[in-house]
Amino acid sequence: MKKVIIASSLGNLIEWYDFTLYIYLSTTLAALFFPEQSQTAGLLMTFAVFALGFLVRPLGGAFFGYLGDRFGRKNALSVSILMMTLPTLLIGITPTYATIGIAAPCLMILWRILQGLSVGGEYTSSVLFLSESAPKENRGFAASFALVGAG
Repeated sequence: MKKVIIASSLGNLIEWYDFTLYIYLSTTLAALFFPEQSQTAGLLMTFAVFALGFLVRPLGGAFFGYLGDRFGRKNALSVSILMMTLPTLLIGITPTYATIGIAAPCLMILWRILQGLSVGGEYTSSVLFLSESAPKENRGFAASFALVGAG
């Protein structure tokens, strides 16, 4: 059970680190991906792209819930973590507006949508995986460790 708790908590930690890294870099991202806008408008556009990740989370929950039911919670959890890591890498290597023009913010939108989908599935998958891996009398306690990585 210890391995399951550590793996799920670590997965949540990575997931939420990737998700919040965007907000910490928002002023830099605004300048690189929305340079033709005023500083305020660019920052608002950057936050709008960030908000897209939140809007698609319920879809990610439904998708990964289906995957978990069909192929197992562990597999769904692994796919969601991988699906979070790839867009984070792509955000880091996506050329800026100065290099590829309007395609840069469009790619950023796509990467954020993929991140949001994976966050929507990762947390719920980890809660279920933790609770199903624990002895019956400790399921609630085990599931509470999902928040350890998120907080």
